[in-house]
Amino acid sequence: MTPTQLRRPRRIAVLSVHTSPLEQPGTGDAGGMNVYITETTTRMAQRGIAVEVFTRATASDLPPVVELAPGVLVRHVSAGPFEGLQRAELPSQLCPFTAGVLRAEARHEPGHYELVHSHYWLSGQVGWLARERWGVPLVHTAHTLAKVKNAALADGDTPEPLDRVLGEQQVVDEADQLIANTAVEAAQLIDLYDAAPEKVRTIAPGVDLDRFRPGDRAAARARLRLPQDAVVVAFVGRIQPLKAPDVLLRAAAELIARGTAARDKLVVLVAGGPSGTGLDQPAALQDLAVALGITDVVRFLPPQSGAALATVYRAADVVAVPSHNESFGLVALEAQACGTPVVAAAVGGLPVAVADRVSGLLVDGHATADWADSLGRLVTAPDLRAELGAGAVRHARAFSWDRTTDALIAAYVEADHVLRYASARAEVAV
Repeated sequence: MTPTQLRRPRRIAVLSVHTSPLEQPGTGDAGGMNVYITETTTRMAQRGIAVEVFTRATASDLPPVVELAPGVLVRHVSAGPFEGLQRAELPSQLCPFTAGVLRAEARHEPGHYELVHSHYWLSGQVGWLARERWGVPLVHTAHTLAKVKNAALADGDTPEPLDRVLGEQQVVDEADQLIANTAVEAAQLIDLYDAAPEKVRTIAPGVDLDRFRPGDRAAARARLRLPQDAVVVAFVGRIQPLKAPDVLLRAAAELIARGTAARDKLVVLVAGGPSGTGLDQPAALQDLAVALGITDVVRFLPPQSGAALATVYRAADVVAVPSHNESFGLVALEAQACGTPVVAAAVGGLPVAVADRVSGLLVDGHATADWADSLGRLVTAPDLRAELGAGAVRHARAFSWDRTTDALIAAYVEADHVLRYASARAEVAV
């Protein structure tokens, strides 16, 4: 085989140090990244690429290897104490984690893994070393960027530390390809991290169009014991300042104060659990509901998955995504696929995930009055909700995990080709 021939990898190592695709999204460190890894690796295996996902073991009784799906294995690597280790403490455990990854490869013939795909900067640090040891391409997806998060901090949130900023820069410099969710994120990698433009590929995440599709709203509300005649505004995600569920609660209180929404006809549905800096005050959102005098309006649900999550989306008239930063916003896409319009902050990848005035509304900033205005437009206008709901389904159909997976595989092929071509040129030069 000549260096100019293209080939797909037969087996890849996927690195996800701080969170496992086996964990329930919506609490702790589990969120959209978990969904991304699960959906893409499953489809890669269906296309004949074996995948092994390396993640840190967080309990002593976890088996060393678990099959996520046919052709996809999750390897639990012991690195540091099983429980009680916060994400900010994980950099100190990258050495033992890396050792665990390298040991797994050493049990096989050289060339067992033909490519490394790392997710989040911690994994990128491990991937950088594995790439050097194995002589294979490193493809990296950041998911979030410290410099971007620090430029849009929520009140009470903690800035990302310098070691993360430096670590991200090192990964950007060393990776063979960088996967960005949107053109905005691609520009951030280039402008803020001096990434080489030729290394950056924009590949949008997808949505499971079989699971998330329009359904019976009355049945969904009955299942969740919600009033059939209420206007339901839902928030789905981790409860932390970054995701800004407090913005929705304040806007709901404003709607009631204005008389835009009748107290006995409005339900704010919050599905998720504390995460990140939200763990410091796990009851903060409930306390805010008390302070705002809307405990009778707000209903809390634990994190939902699968069919239960689709039920939440179908039960809602509107889904709110008021985040201070989102690299994309999978919740917005899933809700729209179910036919529910979205009101979202115009930040990060959300202007791509939500088509303004077509599938939902975008809000500049996080001011309570602005959010009450936008939510009020939909709360009082069932015809507009129906129009945007139809547009939401059409918009979501432009995204799928199959499309994302095929684009990732094409990026893998290109990364392999570039690396082998460079190696061949180096050999000729010698």
